[in-house]
Amino acid sequence: MSFISLIFKNPFRNKSRALLAIIGIGIGIATIVALGSITDGLVASMDESLHAGGSDFSISGKEDTTSGSIFGTGSLDEEWIGKIENVTGVKQAVGVYIGMVSMGDSPFSTLIGINPNDKQFADLTITKGKLFTDNSNEVVLGKLAANEVNKTVGDSITIENEEFDVTGIYETGDTNQDQGAYSSLTTVQRLLEAENNVSMIYVKVDSGADVDEVTKRIDDKYGDNITTITSIADMETIASSLDMVNAASWAISLLAIIIGGIGIINTMIMSVYERTREIGVLKAVGWKSRRILAMILGESIVLTITAGIVGSIIGVIGIELLVSAGILSGLSPVYTISTFAEAFTIAIVVGLIGGFYPAWRASRLPPTEALRYE
Repeated sequence: MSFISLIFKNPFRNKSRALLAIIGIGIGIATIVALGSITDGLVASMDESLHAGGSDFSISGKEDTTSGSIFGTGSLDEEWIGKIENVTGVKQAVGVYIGMVSMGDSPFSTLIGINPNDKQFADLTITKGKLFTDNSNEVVLGKLAANEVNKTVGDSITIENEEFDVTGIYETGDTNQDQGAYSSLTTVQRLLEAENNVSMIYVKVDSGADVDEVTKRIDDKYGDNITTITSIADMETIASSLDMVNAASWAISLLAIIIGGIGIINTMIMSVYERTREIGVLKAVGWKSRRILAMILGESIVLTITAGIVGSIIGVIGIELLVSAGILSGLSPVYTISTFAEAFTIAIVVGLIGGFYPAWRASRLPPTEALRYE
């Protein structure tokens, strides 16, 4: 039997012990994959919202955690729309108001107010009915929201204790937006007692203009009052929340290394103990200590990589089941190579850490004593 074959076969001689080690490490890996996909999904979803309708960047007020904004930023006076449009390089600036409202039987739904003439910035595809008219109690529901509240075109729906007519159903492809609703900007401002205010301004630059130069121009001129947002990283409130999720992911990774390392040490020590005579024979026929060391370490890594594969599959299936059950409604998980690379890196580290001592111990066994072992 070849050296590589031994490495792949030996870890599974005791199937129950190998299975317990794989499950122990796999749970940690599954959690890492799940948290990573949720975080990446949140970033992708929020990034789509920030660049609605192909806008190049967004503008918000300074951070204000008491404002009630879903972005954790303060609102802006509508006068800022004109100021931004007068900046060199800006082609168009559009104001929207975004808030959380009670809609039908749903206590927390996203309602976005926008001028009907600026609907291209919402990137809405009306699949049924038509768009709302300006300054009216009319609303278009996202496809997912319509299914949730069981409403269609021609129905009426209660939003914040006011009756609205459903004039259309839309779809954007962004789960976040498809679970919300759009209405006239003036109507939403009145409904949420935010007359003449906007929560965000979408900005489109002139053809050929450099986005970074335009944002710098705005920052230099108005940076004390507003914040230009080109990515989620620019939004301090959301960025700090994502940092907390990432910190939790790394804490779980560390825990997986510790628990998995202990499990692998125990598994491999027992394996070495049971194969003492076998190791003695291998040394007697000429195997060097470093070859024994490499074999035991290889077996440890095979176990943890198997755990990484199993854990990754469990993590993906678990997240998809939660999404299907509606527990993670509104979230589309994103599976990236970096998430799985992190998980498998941790699995390999666990294998190296957990397998080193048993491998070192096996390599130090004197062949004469090992051969006498019964």
